[in-house]
Amino acid sequence: MNIVIAGAGDVGFHLAELLAIENQNIVLIDTDQEVLEYAGSHLDVLTVKGDATSIATLQRARVSNADLMLAVTTSEKTNMMAAIFSKKLGCRSVIARVDNEEYMCDEHMGTICSLGIDQIISPRQLASEEIVRLIKQCSFTDIFEFEDGKLSLLGITLDDDSPLVGVRLSDISQLETKADLHPIAILRGHKTLIPRGFTQLQRNDHIYFITKPEKLALVEEFVGKKQRKVKNAMILGGTDLAISTARLMQDNYSVTIIEKNKRRCQEINEQLNNVLVIKGDYTNIELLKEEGLDKMDAFIALTGNSETNIISCLTARNHGVYKTIAQVENKEYIHISQNIGVDTLINKKLLAANNIFRYIRKGTVQAITSLHGVDAEVIEYVITKSNQLTKRKIKDLHFPDTALIGGVIRGDQTLIPRGDTQLQLEDKVIVFALPKAIKRLEELFR
Repeated sequence: MNIVIAGAGDVGFHLAELLAIENQNIVLIDTDQEVLEYAGSHLDVLTVKGDATSIATLQRARVSNADLMLAVTTSEKTNMMAAIFSKKLGCRSVIARVDNEEYMCDEHMGTICSLGIDQIISPRQLASEEIVRLIKQCSFTDIFEFEDGKLSLLGITLDDDSPLVGVRLSDISQLETKADLHPIAILRGHKTLIPRGFTQLQRNDHIYFITKPEKLALVEEFVGKKQRKVKNAMILGGTDLAISTARLMQDNYSVTIIEKNKRRCQEINEQLNNVLVIKGDYTNIELLKEEGLDKMDAFIALTGNSETNIISCLTARNHGVYKTIAQVENKEYIHISQNIGVDTLINKKLLAANNIFRYIRKGTVQAITSLHGVDAEVIEYVITKSNQLTKRKIKDLHFPDTALIGGVIRGDQTLIPRGDTQLQLEDKVIVFALPKAIKRLEELFR
């Protein structure tokens, strides 16, 4: 596949890194020669220095022969213009990264598509929606919905008092049936494990399940978590992401925003209707306590500084806050999220890259996500033709040892698969896969 990426920043570099591993033909465009030299020395990609809105630059990148053009610079105007020009020059499909929420409205999507842009992605919107999902189901550190909520992927940590600590997976099948769930991955320290019958669960294991949305309460009971509902939430920082998140939360939660800049506080008040905005220093713990930190159910740190966000979440946890979420800019921090005491670390750029990556996977891919700290992917494939996948039971498919099927969506029906389950045409199959399994999966689902 020939792919042109405009922008060698975090999103573009991460996408190029993922694609280069799979031997895709990548051309990376950026105006910064130093950034391009770094990418060229670390990745198997071609680089082109220039403005992505320049037709000459796009021609040097051979965009007319590209199967896909990803415009993911930090400028949405550059991205949209580069995507439009690329499509006019003959690129088969183009995707643009944007931040303006106005562009994401359904009423404006027709206009954008008429310009030739096939898809737009908003990292900010993806992050704010993920935060709200995590607040809604606050026992879980990760939650991802497939097919508008027909199946849910959940992440949860086993505490000291969890009844599952010390238990083998083969010994909990009856309890598992009651909850109607399927464990698909275990993160133990920095090691990712595929759950097997002989796997014995340990304290602080971070375990991922696929289940039906109506079974979420049973999953909490299953792992020994007490149900808790968030009513009061404090957001640290008045960033654009903070405003987007508060806008989604303001009608259902009591939200307080702490922002240190007076003018920014005024801007937030103008944009939001039902949110308390407090001017104050992020590091002033006494101020946070005066504003009700000890009474908060959730603390969401969304300043522009990753370290401030992490430390403030740890402080909030020490003051009894149940749910903590921190935004981090450094994607390497994601791998330590389950080991430092913060429930969830959010990285906008990784969310955007994961969302874009599903357009690149071979086979008919509906959705793709990564799990915090887990070196693996969760991919939703569609079975589009009759082959060995539909002619044998799952246990007879010779599926890779480093992958497993976590759930199946069949029309309006959802299935938690067993060994004797047989897949059918048009099934949407949710697969957890370590990197070494991807090539085999693409062969099976192609």
